[in-house]
Amino acid sequence: MTARAYTVAFEGIDARMVEVQCAVTPGLPAFTIVGLPDKAVSEARERVRAALSAMSIALPAKRITVNLSPADLPKEGSHFDLPVALAVLAAIEIIPRDEVAETVALGELSLDGTLVPVIGALPAAMAAAEEDRALLCPRACGAEAAWVGAAQVLAAGSLAEVVRHYTGQAPLTPAEAGEVTGDPAARDMAEVKGQERAKRALEIAAAGRHHLLMTGPPGSGKSMLAARLPGLLPPLSAAEALETSMIHSLAGLLDNGGISRVRPFREPHHTASMAAIVGGGKGAKPGEISLAHNGVLFLDEFPEFPRQVLDTLRQPIETGEVVVARANAHVRYPCRFLLVAAANPCKCGYLTDPGRACSRAPACGEDYLGRISGPLMDRFDLRLEVPPVAFSDLDLPATGERSAIIAARVAAARAAQARRYAGAFGVRVNADAAGALLDEVAAPDAEGRALLTRVADRFGLTARGYHRVLRVARTIADLAGSHGVRAPHVAEAVSYRLTVAALA
Repeated sequence: MTARAYTVAFEGIDARMVEVQCAVTPGLPAFTIVGLPDKAVSEARERVRAALSAMSIALPAKRITVNLSPADLPKEGSHFDLPVALAVLAAIEIIPRDEVAETVALGELSLDGTLVPVIGALPAAMAAAEEDRALLCPRACGAEAAWVGAAQVLAAGSLAEVVRHYTGQAPLTPAEAGEVTGDPAARDMAEVKGQERAKRALEIAAAGRHHLLMTGPPGSGKSMLAARLPGLLPPLSAAEALETSMIHSLAGLLDNGGISRVRPFREPHHTASMAAIVGGGKGAKPGEISLAHNGVLFLDEFPEFPRQVLDTLRQPIETGEVVVARANAHVRYPCRFLLVAAANPCKCGYLTDPGRACSRAPACGEDYLGRISGPLMDRFDLRLEVPPVAFSDLDLPATGERSAIIAARVAAARAAQARRYAGAFGVRVNADAAGALLDEVAAPDAEGRALLTRVADRFGLTARGYHRVLRVARTIADLAGSHGVRAPHVAEAVSYRLTVAALA
């Protein structure tokens, strides 16, 4: 007696179909799972045996072999419990084989038969839709998986409910998608007193997704400014929300099946390992750069991160994806994020204050910021020095614009970019433009080109730096509602590219 069920194995955000084959043959009683299972999958036989026993279903005194095909694909995770149980139940003719073969299933079994939620329901539903099959999952995962409207999602609370569904005693009703969640704790830019130049830089960064580096003494407001950047960004589009949520589903970060339209904001500590930032570990899980996909990655105390970790950001910044290569895994994750970094000017933090700087100034500043490699520094479109705020200014009333007003300008600039790049593959914002496309959309007028040429000759801009200035100038023009890039736009872009020390 043989039967088949289907589930998925995860490779990054891709879900590969796995056929769960079960054969019940004469021989010494045994229950074996083959097909390159890990420890959690191998232990599924004991959970399945206990769950069936709780339902008063006895396994026959025969040899039960479960094969996970393709056999050379590593199988990891407890979500194989439910498909293994379905294949066994179909093989011993308790549930119909044909109906089981038309379903993709995933879920972990408790010893009493209760279905425990697992990660990855959203990409599994995408894979089921591509195969024109329904998805069977734990009830807690149903709202998340139902966001893929192309696949029918059946959510059950226990294995007994699954059996009653397949036998026609109590069919399961299709799950409904969870609610779109917002961010009730959004911080407002109007709360920041002073720092008007920094606010302008954040607006430009948000409008064109330009990477930003802020340097300044402790307490100048770098972290406070960065925390308000998500309030300037437009909501995720439907496609972006689904793409981002698939990564968060694999990381187990979706709450109650809800999908957020708020762009992610990730701020890992500077002690985070390379696997935590880039991805890796057991199962090659997504790292912080992928969890920040379509959102913001804020790295505070930037030079304190290990240099090896920082330099791994160079390629993902350019390509928008990261490949986690391991001996038994080769996984690709998207990671198109806005990088915001904050750093003190030196180890003590008071390099620019002669009264408080240490005795090693200015050499200490060169050593400290020297931890950031030149190629990585070259990838920051905007470099900003954030001065300290005077104590007397803190008693003054707030005079800056509210985040909603700035966000409206950012949304208008993003809309202009969406129209401009509608037919360009892989280009959504100005930061993605390159090559002939960049030359076409960001070509400055004669005065602007002459200015940019003088700056490039005097300060030795690299080719990458030259193009990044053009991208920023294009964004500044979009914020101003200008069709072309003019000299004032180029001048402002250059001012954010060069440090005060360089201009001196």
